[in-house]
Amino acid sequence: MKKLHEIINLDQRHWRTYEEPFFHVVIDNFFKPNFAIEIAKEFPNYDSHVWTFEYNNPVEHKRTCNHWDRFPSNIYTAFTHFTSQRFAKILSDFFEVETLMPDYGLHGGGMHSHKRGGKLNIHKDYSIHPKLNMMRNFNLIVYMTPDWNPEWNGGLEFWSHNEETGNPKELIKTIENKFNRAVIFDTTQNSWHGLPDNLWCPEGVSRNSLAMYYISAINEKAENRKRALFVPAKDQIGNREVEILCEERSK
Repeated sequence: MKKLHEIINLDQRHWRTYEEPFFHVVIDNFFKPNFAIEIAKEFPNYDSHVWTFEYNNPVEHKRTCNHWDRFPSNIYTAFTHFTSQRFAKILSDFFEVETLMPDYGLHGGGMHSHKRGGKLNIHKDYSIHPKLNMMRNFNLIVYMTPDWNPEWNGGLEFWSHNEETGNPKELIKTIENKFNRAVIFDTTQNSWHGLPDNLWCPEGVSRNSLAMYYISAINEKAENRKRALFVPAKDQIGNREVEILCEERSK
């Protein structure tokens, strides 16, 4: 198996950090070029039999797979390193968080894919892991679709938090869906994010990504929530059916 430094760019001089609207890091050329290309080649098509979950409702439209035995070879290798003690220690040291632990079971993580029409309303991720009773602390997302056109949408939106309403306030930043770009962000800071606008990629093209989550002991930052909290998109505001779905989805 290839070693960690052979597949991932560990030179932190290229890790760009930002504070607003919540702490996050953007890493271009995250995987070594040849390894990134191999992952893109083996990434399953949207219509593949490997997907274990399909979400098709007014707030999210995507397919995911978190079953290790269904991962192609290079993706399996990537997640083996994502869940290694060495990589977790690198992140713990970088973010100055004591003892980050990878979610080995990939609850909500793994391979993600959105096709034309795909979306993911603005939301906050679960705060308490439903199996481990630990706090979700950081998300790692790596974009794996070559030659993505920004006109197709698909940029990751980061929103600020409205302290009065407890909802997202305004769009602060959009991170372009660029091939082999990684985004790592703190999920404990009212971290509203998503893909609220439908994708317009051509048929046969999908927005592919790898998602890995890191957890730690529960502290005062944790909210008592074991599922994601979604909000209606702009064109859904006032739609009671969507509002109820968001409420039920978070329970």
